[in-house]
Amino acid sequence: MFVKRAILGLVLTLPLWGEGASNAEYRARRAELRKPLDGVLVLFGAEEPTDLHDRFFQEPNFFYLTGWQEPGAALVINSNEEILFLPPRHPHVEVYNGRTTSAEDKDAAEKSGFEKILPRAGLETQFLRLIESSAKIYALNGDLTAQKLLRLAALHETRDAADLITRQRIRKSAAEIELIRKATDATATAHRSVWKQIRPGLFEYQIAAAMADTYEQLGCERSAYAPIIGSGPNSILLHYAANKRKIEAGDVIVIDAGGEYSGYATDVTRTVPASGKFTARQREIYGIVLAAQKAAIAAVKPGMKLRGDDDTSLQKIAMGYINTHGKDLHGEPLGKYYVHGLGHFVGLEVHDPGSFDTPLEAGMVITIEPGIYIPEENLGVRIEDTVLVTATGAEVLSSALPKEADEIERLIGK
Repeated sequence: MFVKRAILGLVLTLPLWGEGASNAEYRARRAELRKPLDGVLVLFGAEEPTDLHDRFFQEPNFFYLTGWQEPGAALVINSNEEILFLPPRHPHVEVYNGRTTSAEDKDAAEKSGFEKILPRAGLETQFLRLIESSAKIYALNGDLTAQKLLRLAALHETRDAADLITRQRIRKSAAEIELIRKATDATATAHRSVWKQIRPGLFEYQIAAAMADTYEQLGCERSAYAPIIGSGPNSILLHYAANKRKIEAGDVIVIDAGGEYSGYATDVTRTVPASGKFTARQREIYGIVLAAQKAAIAAVKPGMKLRGDDDTSLQKIAMGYINTHGKDLHGEPLGKYYVHGLGHFVGLEVHDPGSFDTPLEAGMVITIEPGIYIPEENLGVRIEDTVLVTATGAEVLSSALPKEADEIERLIGK
C-alpha cells in the first residue's frame, strides 16, 4: 500500500511547474553582469543528452543569465552588446525530442527576451569581431566547447566566468526566493506525507519514491539531488543514496530529500523513529543536534559566516554546543562525531557556488544542518533547514516541517 502515490488525498494548493522568472528578470541579470564586465564573456548551454537515462537540464550559469531551456544555445556578452546564438532546427531530431526554436523563427525574440539572435554557425565570426576591442575573455573553466573557441584567441587573457557570475548568483532576487520557497513548501509536504506511512518492514527506496512522487506532483520537475534515506546503520553515512535496506524496528531514519522547482533547489533533512518513538538515547542525541541547529539559526544575520574559526562562524557555534553537551559511550565529547560543515548556499544548484568564508548578506539562501554520527551505536542524526538571510536575521523557509521530537512522534505512522 505504501507504494501508492502519496499525493492522493492531498489538496493541491501549490502552483504547478512552469512558473519561472520573467524575461525582464533575465535581462536585468545580464545588465547587472555587464556593469563590471571588462572583456567578452562566452557561455555555452547544455546539449541534448545522448543517454536515454537523462533528461535535458540547462547549464546553471547559462540558465541564470538567459532562462533559455532548449539545448545547443550559446551566449556572448560584452559591456555594450549581448547575442544569443541558436542551433538550426533538425526535423528528424524533432520527431524524437519535439520542436525547437531557431534564430530565423519570427517569435524567437519574444520567446527568448533577446533583441539580437543569430544562428549558432555565426558564433566564431561574432566572437572574433568582439574580441578585437577587448584583451580579456571570460568562459567557464572545464567547458571543452569554450576551450575550443578560445584557441582562436591565444593571445588574449582568459578568466573563469564562474567567478564573475557567482558574485551575482549568491544573492537571490525576490523572484528566485519565491521559487526556492515553492520548492521548499512542496518538499515539506512530501516529508509530512511520508511520515504518515513509515513503519518497520518498508524499504528505504519506498520512502525515496514516495518523497519524489509527492513533490513532483506538487510542481517540482525533479529531485534537487539523489534522495538520502538512511536507516539504522545507514544513518551514519553522510551521502548514502543506495536506499536498499529494509527498515527495522528501533531504527532512526535520516530522510534528506528535496525537490527542484523551475530550476531552483531546496535541501531539507529530518531524522525520524521507524517505530514511532525515539529511544532514550536517540532522543538525547536528537535533542543535542536540534539545540545546536537552533543556536546557529539564531545567530544568522548579515556579517556572519558559515564556517571559520572566529566568533562570526556559525559552524563554531554549532560545534561548540555539540562539544559541551552529551558524551559518547566512553565519556568523550560528541564533537568528533560532527564530521561535516554546517551548511552551504542553495539556489539553481543544491550546493550553489559561494565561499564558506564569505560574510552573509541579506538575500543569500543557505542551509543549517548540524549532525552527529556515532558508528559504534549505528546512530546518526541530522536536522537541516533551508534558511533565507534577511536584513536583521533569518527566515527558516522550511519552518512548516516540524522538528521537535514530540511533534515528530505524533506524526509518524498516523
